[in-house]
Amino acid sequence: MSEPLVERMREFGETIFAEMSALAVRTGAINLGQGFPDSSGPAGMLDIAVDAIRTGDNQYPPGPGTGELREAVAAQRLGRYGLAYDPATEVFVTVGATEGIAASVLALAEPGDEVIVFEPYYDSYAAVIALAGAVRRPVTLRPAGGRFAFDPDELRAAVTPRTRLILVNSPHNPSGTVFTRGELETIADLCREHDLVAVTDEVYEYLTFDDAEHVPLAALDGMRERTVSVSSVGKSFSVTGWKTGWVTAPAPFVRAVQSVKQFLTFAVSAPYQRAAAYALTNEIAWVEELRKSLQGKRDRLVTGLEAAGFDVYRPQGTYFVQADIRPLGFTDGMELARALPGRAGVVAIPTQVFYDHADAGAHFVRFAFCKKDEVIDAAVERLARLR
Repeated sequence: MSEPLVERMREFGETIFAEMSALAVRTGAINLGQGFPDSSGPAGMLDIAVDAIRTGDNQYPPGPGTGELREAVAAQRLGRYGLAYDPATEVFVTVGATEGIAASVLALAEPGDEVIVFEPYYDSYAAVIALAGAVRRPVTLRPAGGRFAFDPDELRAAVTPRTRLILVNSPHNPSGTVFTRGELETIADLCREHDLVAVTDEVYEYLTFDDAEHVPLAALDGMRERTVSVSSVGKSFSVTGWKTGWVTAPAPFVRAVQSVKQFLTFAVSAPYQRAAAYALTNEIAWVEELRKSLQGKRDRLVTGLEAAGFDVYRPQGTYFVQADIRPLGFTDGMELARALPGRAGVVAIPTQVFYDHADAGAHFVRFAFCKKDEVIDAAVERLARLR
């Protein structure tokens, strides 16, 4: 029998996260690869979810999401960013941000349309662009001044008459960059000039460090009406397994996204929606303590990686650190990542899998610091064996 998988998806096998997490289990290595915390979110939020299950909130919720959560999301966007959205028509609940992004791209990109992405990119972006029959146009983020940044001229050159969407992830996974207002203005200028739609992945919106500030692209002049913003409860509240996210956008875009999403999963877990609404309304102080804790964990991991011999880029946000492996005598991140569990008992993610231009990321691996301090300490002690 011939290969049953449709051709446009044949370049996508098992995700690198599944491969490396399975390797961690098989070898007993410390998993600093996949970005999930090893502790859960605020107790009050967890109690709400348990109570929702026990009191019978276990059937289909409304397809667009519960009114309670949509109102909480609208209040969060207004209170934090000054962005007003009608919870009835401009907020829509999805099965995590990954589905929100997928439904947005599938709803808005026709076959042959071009979608600009910043590489390295979260791996689902490439897959969903392929599912849509669209064409991805990567713009490379390169090390500059201790962070990863894009060249404005390269971004402008990526726009063609077929460009329809631009996917913007800030705070950025996997580089840890938080786009500056100036960088966002460059993106906004192109969107306004070429009538592009922006889809923004803002799942790490609360998790920025030092003086970095998350500015939603939709908050810039003329961008609210052309931006589909996506976020979720998973990263901010340490419940990545809940897969509860949302889209905020003008009503026509929300209707478009809903038209696709309703035939993917139809609805989102009712108990988690109730708990997410509670968290957005009552647990932001807990998130601020998480942010401070993660900043300390970032510094802990960076110090340990530098002591182990890596060149390290100190992230401005997210869960992740990019480490240059060349000072240790390695040049191929994929080769090292597959050997690392055996050589040092630690799992990392090879950054090159997040690029179209793999050579640009071949010498980086990504480590996650959303772990307990003792786990980070044990990992860097093991990594010192590489010197």
